[in-house]
Amino acid sequence: MIKKYAFLILFSLFFNSLQSQVQLSVYSEISIVTTGPGTELYEAFGHSAIRVKDPMLQLDLIYNYGMFDFNQPNFYSNFVKGKLLYTLGRYPFSTFLQSYYQDKRWVKQQVLNLTQQEKQAFFNYLENNALPQNSDYLYDPYFDNCATKLRDITSSVLKNKLHFGEENLPKNQTFRQLMNQEIPWNSWGSFGINVALGSKLDKKASVEGFMYLPKYIYSIFKNSKITNQGNSENLVKNEEILLDFKNLAPKTSLFSPFLIFLIFSIIGIYITFSDIKNQKRAKWLDVTIFSFTGIVGILIVFLWFFTNHSTTPNNFNFLWAFAPNFLIAFFLFKEKPPKWIAKYVKLLIVFLSLIPILWLLKIQEFPMAVIPLLLLFAVRFWFLTHKNLYK
Repeated sequence: MIKKYAFLILFSLFFNSLQSQVQLSVYSEISIVTTGPGTELYEAFGHSAIRVKDPMLQLDLIYNYGMFDFNQPNFYSNFVKGKLLYTLGRYPFSTFLQSYYQDKRWVKQQVLNLTQQEKQAFFNYLENNALPQNSDYLYDPYFDNCATKLRDITSSVLKNKLHFGEENLPKNQTFRQLMNQEIPWNSWGSFGINVALGSKLDKKASVEGFMYLPKYIYSIFKNSKITNQGNSENLVKNEEILLDFKNLAPKTSLFSPFLIFLIFSIIGIYITFSDIKNQKRAKWLDVTIFSFTGIVGILIVFLWFFTNHSTTPNNFNFLWAFAPNFLIAFFLFKEKPPKWIAKYVKLLIVFLSLIPILWLLKIQEFPMAVIPLLLLFAVRFWFLTHKNLYK
């Protein structure tokens, strides 16, 4: 057994040493590969990878920075905490292409206009990154992902010879606006993401910032230039559609967040005016509102202060999803809650009044689906300020 493992270690060292000596031929190509979106939320933004092809060496590999393993120890807890490890996968391009053919997702290739020395530099960089001790990285969906890796590698290899093209980019876009263009606004995925993430996403994206999305890796690289011996040339030598499928429609639900919240809000506002007319209080409605907003608020606090996610701090969704509401819900079980609840509710009204101001000033955008709930909260909180409801 010891001899077996010793042989494997020696073979691995020899194989890695052999790889490090591989010199690409003049027929080699380095390509940016971009894929279309899938139907699942995590596939909604498409994907980017790098292809290295050399027919003389019978080499055709994909370098895929989007690999992760559900079976990693503490995978789900690490995901929640913002400590998710992704891995650079290095495997045959045919395997990569076949998986997207099965999913009916388009695949496009952009062959880069590189010198032989630059091709070799790309290959050496990727090979070094693919080593077991280098292949893992701490994933960030907006600042360190499969697309930004391609941007950073290209910048590292080409340095000041590279000039990213800003032509045809939408103007004055924030990270959140770019994200929301890729996922349907009236979906539970969009609602959850926009509730969980804070105002860092509402900063204007630079041209480099756009490239956290694969489609902008594709369009910006298409318009980028490199300088060779004083001459400006296109970064992309040629393009090719490898798989030609139409964009897949994301999965949608009949019970969308806006519809559910609108129905609940109409019912809640109707009950509130009925309570005013009949001089009573529907306890179940208050307990539901305060429990829901409190639980969401607790999640916001957890993501803000107790995780490593770069985009969850400074989240003004706490103005409507206030964590202490969960405790207040227990007091509202009573027929006559303590009088100080009225003052607490006035504070919540002040919080609600700040939301349109922050929204208009573009400090933070809030999920569109929450608007019906905000109207209900405003009406119900106003009702709960009446002193005759309390001891």
